[in-house]
Amino acid sequence: MNRWYPEALKEFKIATVFDLLLEYIEAGRVQLDKSIHAHPVAYHDPCNYGRKSLKAFGKAYFEEGRAVTKACCDDVRELNPNRNGAYCCGAGGGAWAMPYSDERVFYGRTKARQITESGAELVVAPCHNCRDQIMKSLNKEYDLGIEVKYLWELVADSLIMPDKQ
Repeated sequence: MNRWYPEALKEFKIATVFDLLLEYIEAGRVQLDKSIHAHPVAYHDPCNYGRKSLKAFGKAYFEEGRAVTKACCDDVRELNPNRNGAYCCGAGGGAWAMPYSDERVFYGRTKARQITESGAELVVAPCHNCRDQIMKSLNKEYDLGIEVKYLWELVADSLIMPDKQ
C-alpha cells in the first residue's frame, strides 16, 4: 500500500482485517470464548492474502489469520501444504464470478481432499471467493459436511458480550 499511495499514510491509518482483529484481541478490546468452536477447525490460506499480497505489497498474511483463529479455537488443524505452498481452492483469479462452475469444482478437488484429510468440521476462509467456493461448491460436490466461516465471522461468533448494568 505504501508504494502506491504514500500520501494516504500521512492522513490515514491503513489496516487489514488481519491487523485490526489481532490488535483488538492482543489489546484485550474483545474477549473470546473458545468453547463456542469446540470442534476441529482448519484455516485456509487464500491466494490473494498470501502469494498475491506478497508479490503486490511485499507482505503475505499467513500467520495473522492463524493467530486470530487460534484465539477463537483450541483444535486448529493445518491443510497441507499450506502458507506459500497452499493450493488454490479453485475460485481464484475471479473464477467464482465466472460461468465456469465445472472447472472450479474440478480444480478445487485438491482443496476438498485436504479438508477431508484434516478432519476439520469448520473451515475458516478469510477471502470471499474462497469462502463461497468451499461452502457452496466444494462442500456440496464432494459432500464435505463442513461449516465455512469468514475470519471476522469466526471472531464475531466467539465474542463474549459484556453484561450491561
